[in-house]
Order: sequence, then C-alpha cells, then structure tokens
Amino acid sequence: MVRHVVVGDLRVQQIERKGGWRSWAIVWPEGSLHAEADGFLRKYEGSGTQRTYAYYLVDHLRWLERECLTFAVVQLRDLERYMGIVGAEVRMPLGEPWRVGKRPYGRSALSTAAACLKGFYLHQASLGVNDELGKKLDKSRLPSRVDRRRSFLGHVKNTLPTNPLAPKGPHRRHPKMLPDGARQGLLETVNAARDRLVIDWLADGGLRIGELCGLHLVDLHLRENAGCGECRSPHLHVCHRSGNLNRAEAKTKHPWQVERGTVTGGLIKRVSPAMVHAYFEYMTTEYPRGAGHGMLLVQLHGTDAGQPWAPVGARRMLARAGNRAGLGVVKPHAFRHSFTSAVLDAADGNLLIARDAGGWASAAMVDEVYGHVDVHDPAFDAALRTIWGETK
Repeated sequence: MVRHVVVGDLRVQQIERKGGWRSWAIVWPEGSLHAEADGFLRKYEGSGTQRTYAYYLVDHLRWLERECLTFAVVQLRDLERYMGIVGAEVRMPLGEPWRVGKRPYGRSALSTAAACLKGFYLHQASLGVNDELGKKLDKSRLPSRVDRRRSFLGHVKNTLPTNPLAPKGPHRRHPKMLPDGARQGLLETVNAARDRLVIDWLADGGLRIGELCGLHLVDLHLRENAGCGECRSPHLHVCHRSGNLNRAEAKTKHPWQVERGTVTGGLIKRVSPAMVHAYFEYMTTEYPRGAGHGMLLVQLHGTDAGQPWAPVGARRMLARAGNRAGLGVVKPHAFRHSFTSAVLDAADGNLLIARDAGGWASAAMVDEVYGHVDVHDPAFDAALRTIWGETK
C-alpha cells in the first residue's frame, strides 16, 4: 500500500512493505522517484531516520528548485543561507522568505536538518558530484573534554566528525524534568487502570513512549525466575517490531527471538512492584478478552475499542491529565529524563548504571566501552530500589 503526503511540488511517499514495515521516498509530481534523494534515503531503509530525513530533505530540495540551484553548483554558503532561512543564526543576506507562516526550526530540528544535509551532499560527493562541497563538509575535530566524559575514561577516537552547518553554541544542559509531585498528581487525575499503568511504567521503567506502546504481553516476565533465564527479577524485554498494528516501534534494535513461546534478547529492563501492581489491575479490570493482537495497551472506548493503542493516544492522555492536574502539558519523555536523573543520583554518579537502567546505549557505544553493567549488580539493584521507594 502506498500513501502520499503532498509537500509542494515534490512529495514524501510512504510505502507499506511486505511484512508490515514501511519506507519513505521522495517523488516528483507525476509519481517518479527523485533519484538522488532515493539513493541517499535507501541507506536508512527500515529505520525512523529515513522518515525524518525524507521530510527535512524534501523541504531543502524544493528550496533548491526555487533558487535554481543544482547539486553540481551549490556551495557551502548556499547551504548556510538555507539553514539561516529555516531558523539558524547566520550573518549574511538570506534572500526571499521561505516556509512563510511556519515557525522556524528549534535547535534540535536544526541539528537534524544539518546532519541530513551533510549526509546528502557527502553521498553526492561519493558519486562524483560536487566534490569540492563534499570536502568542505567532511571536516573533523579533536575530541573535547566533554567527549571524553561521555565516552567514559577517555575511550574516544583521535578525531571526531564535525558539521559546519550545525547550530553553534552550547547545547541545552538541563533536560525538561517532571514537576515535583507530578506522578502522584497525574495518578489522582486519571480514572482508567490503563492510564495509571502508563504513568507508573513511564516513571519507574524509564521507557520511551514507543517502547511502552510497542510492548506485547509475551515481552513481560513479571515473576521471579522467568523462563527466559536472562534476569532473575521481574523484567520486560523491549523488542523492536516494525509491523505493530499501532505503528509503535522501539528505538533500540537489540536482537531478540521467541523460543517455545518465551521471548529472549531485546533490551531487558527491570520492573518495579508498582509496575507489576498496575499491570495486574489493568489486566483484571479493563483488558479485553480474546484480543488477538497480543499487545499490552489497547483502546478502551469507541469503535476501535480493543485495538492497540497508538503512542499519539498516550501522549494526548498525558497532556489532558497534566492540564487537569495543573501541571501544564506533560510529555512522556519528561518521565525518562526524571528517571535517568534519579538513577544517576541514587547510584552516586555511576554512568554505567544510569546508562543501562535507562537503556541509553546504542550498539556502537556498547562496543566502545567495557560492557554492560550486570543487572544483578548490588549497586544496580540498590539504585533502582532507592528510586522505587523500597528498602532491601
């Protein structure tokens, strides 16, 4: 199945592939593929990055057409001018307005757009198109003290890539946390057991909203000494599935499998007693019998009752609950920031414990450090029990 999302003359085309996974391409008005964009986007096949880059790139390609610039003649100054038009701080004449009526990109969006443009033009340079621009974009720098801290004990490469198009200045150093007392305020506001489960699981599990909405019942091993043999304590397995009916996907793609009905692998995350209690309350009061999809979170009302609950539904529920509780709009990722900060404080600044408790590490990052902390490590266990309000 093909879905078209029109964006000016060029458009982003979503393609439903066999097996339930999706890909994105950029096409011309008559429906033919934009060859240069397709060659670049195919490098990210099967990932959320492909979709994100498709939308950023289509805007840039439309701007190039308006400016009558081809890939062979575009210069670094042109790309800097484009970044200025969409919101970056640059000191040069910007020319005619672009994206009239739309808000300029924020810092995070500017960083993503810069990465997309650098990757696209480096890809063109690798094909022999505008090699001069490719050389100007393919820069590197010496690692800073911050880089060494992030990579633990100085285990970094001698040089790191840099992007001339990336926004300048320091990154925001303090991620947005939940307000004090937010968890209890939200729990007092919501009525459904499912919604209480969402709040407890985001708060105690440090889950991303895509991870939570993508969970299947078989991923949950909520009793001691589960059959997977990978963790003695109650836990769950975050498994990346591209074919979920609600289109929820885990960001991490750790290998996983099902053996004799038991899930093994994936990203293993410990589960608190409050999470187990919320689960049994939800399953015994609201979960529909005979739900054939096997997913954890479902719609409770309307014509789609019993169907998998999409992440957008969970986000809207939290936003409404936050407003009713006088907290403003509450976003799911604020739970994750608060969880990681609490683990880091409880673990006396142990970055390995905070990294693994929240599942922050990518596979590449894991390879560069000594390895994962043991989920049975006493310090790991103590840190989690501290933020769960338990004593052992």
